Formats: sequence, structure tokens, C-alpha cells
Amino acid sequence: MVGVYGNLPYSRIETAHTGTIIYPTGGKYGPRIQDDMQLVLLHSGEMTIEIDGNEHMIPAGSAVVLKPGHEEMFTFSSRGETWHRWISIHMGKLTASELNPYEALPLFQPISEELNRITDIMLSLQLNHPSNSEVLRSLGMSALLLYISEVTRTREQEDMHPSIQLAKNFIHSTFHEELDLSVLASKAGVSPEHLIRLFRNHDRTTPIKYLWRYRVLKALEFLTHTGLTITEISLRCGFKSSFHFARTVKQHTGQTPTEVRQSSWRGNKAE
Repeated sequence: MVGVYGNLPYSRIETAHTGTIIYPTGGKYGPRIQDDMQLVLLHSGEMTIEIDGNEHMIPAGSAVVLKPGHEEMFTFSSRGETWHRWISIHMGKLTASELNPYEALPLFQPISEELNRITDIMLSLQLNHPSNSEVLRSLGMSALLLYISEVTRTREQEDMHPSIQLAKNFIHSTFHEELDLSVLASKAGVSPEHLIRLFRNHDRTTPIKYLWRYRVLKALEFLTHTGLTITEISLRCGFKSSFHFARTVKQHTGQTPTEVRQSSWRGNKAE
């Protein structure tokens, strides 16, 4: 699958950067003309994208690929906040022959753990590396190639195992509640043992590890983009206590919640 798209040369990448934002209820963005190859990771809420006059409803838990030259308008959930992250790869003006193969890619597919990790790494590294650095350009291209390589696997997953997506959608909407394996399996319509096998086979993780990973991602968003206290964030994201929150964030990021927040503030001031 990747080889089909090899005509988009790495040497043409000028910059790559990533970002994260929470839109308020009923938020809108655009219209705009897309300049970059861009991946948008919709973690929670809802998003409708109007592309060249055609509306597309994007469910939470989806990664979206956007291509240059299209007019876009974004409308976010009317029922609550919407959180997404993105990776943009700027290559200047691309020819029709370079872009045509990418038009055949599906507009969106489920976010993989690997794509989440690349986004995490880019968010961390861009505090100290410019957007035209080789490390960020390489990671940006890797994220795009990863999206492409997962297209076939994602289609197979959706055809064979809709229970995975049911479980993930339920996690994305109720991550702040007390959840366990039996509840997730019930919502997915399979036994707990079967759900574990599905996650291990297709995502190389377990349903509970996926849940805690998602809670950490959401908590990091609150830490870096809101003034909520650590106690408030821990409660909003389903942690048992502030101590449990701090320990879990440290395990996943190597930093305490306070250090994460301080790093974000330093990065914002530097910009």
C-alpha cells in the first residue's frame, strides 16, 4: 500500500508541526483553503467537515486526512467540548500527479496507538525544535505513511471486528466514568476474553490499557490548555485520586502533572 504513494517526495517537505485544541460547544472554524497535507486526530466530541461543499460527519476516535487545494469548513459538537490534535506537513505547491493517489485515501479511519505516539513525540519535541528541523519533518512524513499503511488493516478490522470500534466509541464518550472490562465487553457485544483478544491482535494493547491511555491523553489536554486544578482534572478524567492521577501521568510521560503544565507554559512563552 505504501509504495503506491511513493511519488510524494520527502525532500519536498518544508515544515511539519503539530498542535492540540479544545473547541467550545458549537464552535466553528473556517472557511479556509487547505494548504498542507494534514492529519486531524479527533479524540472527543463531534466534528463536521464541509469539503468543497460536501459535508462529512466525523465520529470521535477518528484520524482524518486532509489534502491541499480543498475548501474546508469545520463545525464542532453542539452538545459539549470537542478535542482534537493535528499534524500538518507543508510541501509548497504539489502537482496533480503527486496529489491524485492521495485523493483515493479514505477521509477518516480509527486513530491507532502508533499515530497517537507520533503525535505525542512531535508535541514534545517541537518545544525545542523548529518546524523545519529534520526530526519534525521526518516524524510528520512517518505519520502520513503510517496512516496510509493502516488503511488496509483498518478496513479488515471494521469488516471483521466492529466490537473494537464499539468499545472505543464507548470509552471516548464515557472515559470519566467508572469503567471495567465487563462493562466494555457488554457494550461491544462480546465476552471479556474475546474483547481482550481483539485488542491484542489488532491494536497490540488491551481494552483497559487503551482506556487509561485515553484518560491520560485527555488529562494532558486539560493540563496544557485549561486552568483547572490537578484535582479537578483527575476527577474529570476518571482517576481514583490526585495521587493516582500523578502516578499514572508520570508512568506515561516521565513527568509529573505539574511539570507537564510548566513545560507547556514555557513553550507558549517561547512562541
